Order: sequence, then structure tokens, then C-alpha cells
Amino acid sequence: MKCIVGLGNPGKKYEQTRHNVGFMIIDELVKQNGWSLGQEKFRGFYTVEHVRGEKVLLLKPQTYMNLSGESLRPFMDYYEIDVEDVLVVYDDLDLPPGKIRLRKKGGHGGHNGIRNIIDHLGTKEFKRLRIGVGRPSVPMPVVDYVLHSFDKEQEESMNESIQQAVKACEAWIEKPFNEVMNEFNAS
Repeated sequence: MKCIVGLGNPGKKYEQTRHNVGFMIIDELVKQNGWSLGQEKFRGFYTVEHVRGEKVLLLKPQTYMNLSGESLRPFMDYYEIDVEDVLVVYDDLDLPPGKIRLRKKGGHGGHNGIRNIIDHLGTKEFKRLRIGVGRPSVPMPVVDYVLHSFDKEQEESMNESIQQAVKACEAWIEKPFNEVMNEFNAS
């Protein structure tokens, strides 16, 4: 069983913002595979699919970013998902726009969605797929930066990174995470 969770904020207002890149990746994964996030429960939208004998669960928490664990924890409990079978996909200010990084575990790095997941799971030992959104090039509060859309010059690299992230998610469905990290962290 594999569970892929994309972090973001619900609502039209946040759809194409930097903070919603996790949602964008789940949406693209759903689109490319002809799936639907038609189920709503656990304070999120989700689907349960089967890929070559592997049960794959996708979740987009609708709790707002900073409360993501309030959706993920009951989802994991209901489906009896082990923490080692969870991959959390989210934006990262410390990576340049368009760069992706996979990690087996780690701290929250100041990301409140990850902080909330750590609090609700009681562990930092879950897989992550971080998508770089960079830091603001002009002085502005971080919260304003992540809640704005990508600059024109960032759009192309972000579209490429979203495609790479989808490929990494699909690879993890079929391969050990170490292999996926070696393949996708190299670029």
C-alpha cells in the first residue's frame, strides 16, 4: 500500500499559489492516470486506486495547510496505513524554483504543514517530496510570497518540476524509495 499526500490550501483563491504545489502534483497525477478525487471524508478529497497489484491512496487535505495532520492522521488510521508507506508532497522555500528533492525523514524546516503532520503522527520518520519555490527576490513576508502565484519566469521551471514530481510518485509506486531518491535527486 502506498499513500501520497499533497499539501495545499482549499479554495479558488489559493489554486495556483506556491503553497499549493502539493495539490498541483496530486491533481496532475490524477489527470495523467484518469483517476478521480471524488471521495470526500477525513477533511479531505481522496481516491483509492490499484496499480499493478499495489493499493495507492491519494489525499488532498482540505483543512488548510497548517492543519494538514488533522486530515492525514484519521485517513491513515481508517485505512491502516503504516507511516513508512506515506509520501508527503509540499513546497519548499529553501530549494530553487523547479528543483525537487526526496527525503526519507527530517524536521519541519519551518513549514507549518509539516510541523502539524509531525505533531499528529508523533514522528518525523515519513517520506517527503519537496518542490522548490525559492525565496522572494524582493523584501516581503514569507506568508505573502507563498500565497502568491508563480512569476512568469518561474512558470516553465515549475511546470517541469511538477512533471518530474509526478514521475517520482509513479516510480515510488513500483520501486523502493532509495532507488527513487537516487534517480530523482541526481537531477
